Amino acid sequence: MKFKPTVLSILLLGIFLSSSCDSLEDKKGRFFLKGNEKMDENDPNSAIEFYLEAIRLDSTFSDAFYNKGLAHLQLQQWEPAIEAFGSAIRYRSSYEDAFFQRGLTYLDFGEFYKAREDAKSLEKLAPKDWRPYFLRGLTEEKLKNFDEALIAFRIAAQLAPDNSDILVNQATLFYYQDQLDSAKAILEKAEQINPMEPNLHNLRSMILFEEKNYEGALEAVEKAITLDKSQAYFYNNKGLYLLYLNEVEEGLALINQSLAMNSSNPFALRNKGIYYTLKGEKVAALSFLEDLAQSYPDMDLVQEYLEKARSL
Repeated sequence: MKFKPTVLSILLLGIFLSSSCDSLEDKKGRFFLKGNEKMDENDPNSAIEFYLEAIRLDSTFSDAFYNKGLAHLQLQQWEPAIEAFGSAIRYRSSYEDAFFQRGLTYLDFGEFYKAREDAKSLEKLAPKDWRPYFLRGLTEEKLKNFDEALIAFRIAAQLAPDNSDILVNQATLFYYQDQLDSAKAILEKAEQINPMEPNLHNLRSMILFEEKNYEGALEAVEKAITLDKSQAYFYNNKGLYLLYLNEVEEGLALINQSLAMNSSNPFALRNKGIYYTLKGEKVAALSFLEDLAQSYPDMDLVQEYLEKARSL
């Protein structure tokens, strides 16, 4: 008796034959696209698995390594992200995006000198692109080389005059150097470009705090939080401003919320020391402020409140 294929078996056979004829490029491309779809669905773990399947088919697939790095970044997995971007660069030495993202990730990971090297490499590849100078500015800022950082940001701003991030970082440097009028002037320019930039409003709040305009500082940081609810330091700043507005318990709640999001933020630890000083709890205040005075002797408000705590 001869086998008579059913419609289903014909369809399955067709699928099998079609898939068996797929080229390596088609197969790895499908895994790559599935990974991108998972990224669009905010599922980076699944995306990584699809990128790995693509890489198993082509161990030099630089785009898959690069997107895998982006997925690790979304999961705040800095070391695997750096490794993935490095692989992308290894198999495409002119991969500008990978140099930029790896440099930014080095900054997040505390590898400032490696970030500087990526900025230099990127500048050689793309001297007319704003990104190497932006990355260089961020790196020099981390290294406390503020003059060099300002030069880099100025070049970046000339190359990308409509980029509000560059202007906000310039303004931040002026804030660090206590040039508040210059910082405010640049923030005005940044706001004309992108009034929805949360870091702009957070920095404005810090300037207003320095000017002892605590109500204005609170209003500005609340706008920053409305625009981006994921930044721990926004909540910490709001908590500090509430301490100065005598809403100390509400302030402490926000400082603790910030620490729950980022337990290693020394500014939040300082603010807890300020809270306990204001509450008259000497032992608790000193437990925060004495350590900070040793580790961060130049941090604003630490010495002031340490003296106040010791006099309780």
